[in-house]
Amino acid sequence: MSDKSPSLPAPFFALPGHRVLAMEGRDAAVFAQAQFTNDVEGLADGHWQWSAWLTPKGRIVALFALLRLDAERLWLVLPDADPAALAAQLQRFVFRTKVTLRPLEEVHAAASFTPPEQAAGAVIAGDTESGLELDLGTPAGARTLRLGTAVAAPDAEAAARWTAFDLAHGWPRLDPEQVEKWTPQQLSLLRLRAYSVKKGCYPGQEIVARTHFLGQAKRGLVRLQGAASAASGDAVMSGEREIGRVVCSAGGEALAVLPLELDDAELAVGDSPCQLAALEDGLAR
Repeated sequence: MSDKSPSLPAPFFALPGHRVLAMEGRDAAVFAQAQFTNDVEGLADGHWQWSAWLTPKGRIVALFALLRLDAERLWLVLPDADPAALAAQLQRFVFRTKVTLRPLEEVHAAASFTPPEQAAGAVIAGDTESGLELDLGTPAGARTLRLGTAVAAPDAEAAARWTAFDLAHGWPRLDPEQVEKWTPQQLSLLRLRAYSVKKGCYPGQEIVARTHFLGQAKRGLVRLQGAASAASGDAVMSGEREIGRVVCSAGGEALAVLPLELDDAELAVGDSPCQLAALEDGLAR
């Protein structure tokens, strides 16, 4: 018997950086409910949602898609974070909870700019044996994500286009330098329904809820175009004044955290002028 993984033909391509952390056991959903920003108990089996894990001070450690296969099996699809490192951090809070955290090294992410065969919106199609299918599309274009043992060929251009699509729709990509820097409100995650202010306690929940209900958010996520050389951490300038920082960039798209109220001054990142652009809708689940 060959140990070689099956291949996935075009139009699918490998999605670099996307890895999976499984949470399994009698208390898997209970543990996730107590740790993550979104309402796992309110999520139906066979559905998925955007979510995050925060520090006690409300800063984002990791962003992910949370798949609820059933109450005892959850998958976290991590576009940037290391699943083994995240599992080690979460393990400190397991205590007597009946849950196992396991990076799924055998599961690969493949993507395509084509409509899903069966998945739709937040409904997951397939199974863990044959592979799972997610609908990552919006009215701006169809996209399919597949998770399974099949391996797709790399395509750097298509993968960059995928990331640029994420950014245009307000899904930030956090490199290590951006971890624990931003709150959910600063990254405007409510527009993706990636956190709840009603579900009860989780790390950072008190700060998130206070900011939400008191209307204290002064900064949010802004889409920038034109600064082709922008990189995460770069300063966004308004004239001679720094007004924010770039969170991530790809394919001519950039996301930055800027004041919610901006004047009409010209913006620049480094030596490159840039323009504000509206965030695309449709990626909320």
